[in-house]
Amino acid sequence: MMTDTTHTAQDTTGEQLKIWGQIGLQSFGGPTAQIALMHRVLVEEKGWLTEQQFLSALSFCMLLPGPEAMQLATYAGWRRSGVMGGLIAGSLFVLPGAAVILLLATLYMSYGQISAVQFAFLGVKAAVLAIVVDALIKISKRALTGGFQYALAIGAFIALFAFQLPFPLVILIAAVLGFLFQKADVESTQLTPAPSNKLTALIKTVVIFGLLWGVPVAGLFLVLGQDHILTGIATFFSKLAVVTFGGAYAVLAYMVDDVVSNHGWLQTEQMIDGLGLAETTPGPLILVTQFVGFVAAYQADQAMSFAQGFAGAVVTLWVTFIPCFLWIFAGAPYIDWISSRPRLKSALSAITAAVVGVIANLSLWFSLHILFADLKPTSLGPATVITPDLASIDLFSVGLTLLSGYLLIIRKWNLFWLLGLAAGASLLFKSLV
Repeated sequence: MMTDTTHTAQDTTGEQLKIWGQIGLQSFGGPTAQIALMHRVLVEEKGWLTEQQFLSALSFCMLLPGPEAMQLATYAGWRRSGVMGGLIAGSLFVLPGAAVILLLATLYMSYGQISAVQFAFLGVKAAVLAIVVDALIKISKRALTGGFQYALAIGAFIALFAFQLPFPLVILIAAVLGFLFQKADVESTQLTPAPSNKLTALIKTVVIFGLLWGVPVAGLFLVLGQDHILTGIATFFSKLAVVTFGGAYAVLAYMVDDVVSNHGWLQTEQMIDGLGLAETTPGPLILVTQFVGFVAAYQADQAMSFAQGFAGAVVTLWVTFIPCFLWIFAGAPYIDWISSRPRLKSALSAITAAVVGVIANLSLWFSLHILFADLKPTSLGPATVITPDLASIDLFSVGLTLLSGYLLIIRKWNLFWLLGLAAGASLLFKSLV
């Protein structure tokens, strides 16, 4: 498989398991907090990466489809101890949170219809809206650096919200525009030579992880047929792994419409509840996909609900994260080379700008569904938008959302405590009225 001369040391397996296990168990708070945690451990405490190596890898991972924090962990493990180090790092970054999500999803499906649980989740939904808006603000500051980036973000928002264009098409258009209209001086840029790794090594990496990804999906097609829920989950989340640039919130923006409207696997309220659960666990926020896979499979067959739900969760995890290993092991040796190509770098930056529009669309979608009881589609010429009945506004949810936004964005509250407060406040309010 792909090797690289940048591996600085070969740590013992025990040392790798210890360090990455600790990081995996402590990785609460979403990608920003997780990246800060890895910087402190890997750069400041252990010295496994230099500051420049860390930042270059982070920039590369942010431009890949999938969860940037998990991919950064995989890269750090790979750079330190080769492919085995990358597998250990990436796996331990995900597995603790995956175990917690599986437990919470089981409890949710078993007890989620209890009124107290439903009341608590009303508060969680309000806090989730504040969390999504906070993510929009942070990503906007990083991605929108000029008028061109702002135009891409606004265009992506309009394309999705008003015209319901397919997400992959929006991303493709942004990439082409970024490639064509970048303004870097290509001739004066010092180009980094391509890595010395042989093409056969790259092909071997792609083939091995491509088979690990594709063979189980093909097996589900052959054994269960294309109409089975597990086959549908494997196909849908495999597609998601390829087109979801911009991290977990971009995944949600693309996933919500298909899962709720097209496939009918989950209800809108269940999607929002799943995000709230994922926010309270360690590991990447993209583990919300595991919740979706579990609930979709669980509800598809009441006779063997838990067994099928468990299978749905496992299938979702596999087709979500195996591609992440593929992207890193195949692309990591080329990070310096890619970042020195202005047009390619500009195309990837344009994708990041468009993702801001994607998350803005998600924020508005969440707002309408959380704050209003009645919504309807409204035609505006060739566009169709969702509009609320203003009389159906939920003033308690508005107030709790504003409070959550203040505590999170202004006061910088920890997500775990914020979600706990929101759930408790909603439970108390509903018990008094």
